[in-house]
Amino acid sequence: MAERDDALLNSRQAAEMLDLSPDTVNELARKRSLPGMKRGRQWRFRRRDVAFFKRRLQDQVAA
Repeated sequence: MAERDDALLNSRQAAEMLDLSPDTVNELARKRSLPGMKRGRQWRFRRRDVAFFKRRLQDQVAA
């Protein structure tokens, strides 16, 4: 399970998990709202960080 949580996602894959556009995901990463790292010109995101961010967003909407 830990391998899967540590899997790196590209912007498109993270966007699908969050139901956002890849451009929005990249903007969130640039603003450091969504933890990510640059690999060359591409953003990469850990699956567990995206899942945590999604839960945080859902909590904000519910509150």
